[in-house]
Amino acid sequence: MNSNYENFVIVKPSVIHGNGIFITVDIPSGKDIMLIEGEVITEDECIRREEEEGNVYIFWNEDSYIDTEKTEKIKYLNHKCDFNCEVLESENNGLKLTASRDITAGEELTIDYGYDEIYEFCRCSLCA
Repeated sequence: MNSNYENFVIVKPSVIHGNGIFITVDIPSGKDIMLIEGEVITEDECIRREEEEGNVYIFWNEDSYIDTEKTEKIKYLNHKCDFNCEVLESENNGLKLTASRDITAGEELTIDYGYDEIYEFCRCSLCA
């Protein structure tokens, strides 16, 4: 995947949590935004990093775990129940961030993290 959109993704403070990633151009629904890359680790190492280091930057692609903690952008992808992106499989067993609806320049890019505990802490209008 060669995305022209990754160059338009910036990191800045988020009203959702800490920093977030934002897009500076409009993106049509279904367009790939960026690859989700990082260190490929085992399930045991994933569990160790989560428990011992509090690492919350790990994605799973149904085959392996991808630790994005040392990345410049994707680690700032925040959860929102009314999300505008989704994580899909890409070539070579990788992952990519794709627009799930039309996204307007200036919007924060978000996904639904999809694990039960996130909804206990979510303060969005859908969860409130």
